[in-house]
Amino acid sequence: MVRPSEEPPSGVHIPLDQLSDDALHAIVEEFVTRDGTEHTEGDRKVAQVLELLERGKAEVWFDEKTRTCNILKVE
Repeated sequence: MVRPSEEPPSGVHIPLDQLSDDALHAIVEEFVTRDGTEHTEGDRKVAQVLELLERGKAEVWFDEKTRTCNILKVE
């Protein structure tokens, strides 16, 4: 979850209240497994990312070019 500090994020910010619980969980699960995370570690990472999102330390962004969601750290 890295956002270069000198560049604004590209895409559209998606507020958490605009996502169902199932959609949010699917986005986070797909995000944490992109790097080949083991399933046993995946649940822990999903919980960590969900906590960051809920605390406002990270945000969900939709990239229109790649048509994917990313989770970016808020600094």
